[in-house]
Order: sequence, then structure tokens, then C-alpha cells
Amino acid sequence: MKLPKGAVVAVVDGERLVMFRNTGDGEPRLSAIPTPAVDDAGSGSGGHRSSAANPDNDTQAEDGFANGVADVLNRWALSGKMDELVVIAAPKTLGELRKNWHKELQAKLICEIDKDLTGQSGDQIAAAIARA
Repeated sequence: MKLPKGAVVAVVDGERLVMFRNTGDGEPRLSAIPTPAVDDAGSGSGGHRSSAANPDNDTQAEDGFANGVADVLNRWALSGKMDELVVIAAPKTLGELRKNWHKELQAKLICEIDKDLTGQSGDQIAAAIARA
């Protein structure tokens, strides 16, 4: 995929957010940008409870983090800090993020990739975007 210059790339899993801005023309060339603070105090969209099917609170914590990331990205979209956005997230996290997108963010979202790439380098993430 061709990535517009200046597009923001958010790489997310249930615990981490890493952000980049594309400095390339067409072909992705990612430069890391400061990661905003994420308020992960909220519970997930379903308010998951511990049970036999969910033996610990990891799901609740991951969903809360995804909600916090969605809030950050929504604020960036509403404030004009980005014109285009690519989100790369672990599949479960991406599902949780989608539940919380604001219409303004949805209008700026140019690609979603459902992979966990938070531990990858900028070059590896750019290659994944190029293949999308």
C-alpha cells in the first residue's frame, strides 16, 4: 500500500502503544513520534468479569488499555493532530478499538492491519504496511 506522507501509524497490543509518522513519499518510511499517555483505568467494553472462561483479569486490563488508546486517537483526530491514520493491532485489541472509534477518526482511518507488531522495528512495520 502507498502511505501518504505525514500519515500517523499506531501500533497497539493489549499493553503497549507505539506511534510513528510517515516521512516517505508513497513508500512507508516511519519515524517514531512520542507516545502519548494512555489512561487504561477503564474496563473493557463488555466489563469482563473473572470466571471459568476468563480465569484472570488480563482481558479486562487489555480491554481497558484498548479503550484508553481509542480515546487518545479520537482526541488526535478531533484536534487535527493527524489527517490519515493506520492502525496495526493484535486482532483482539483491534476489535476492542473498533468499538470505540469516533466518526472523525473513522474518516481518517486509511488502513487497519490485524497483526501484533509492537515488538517490531520501524522498518519491519513499514514493510508490513507496504504489503497491505
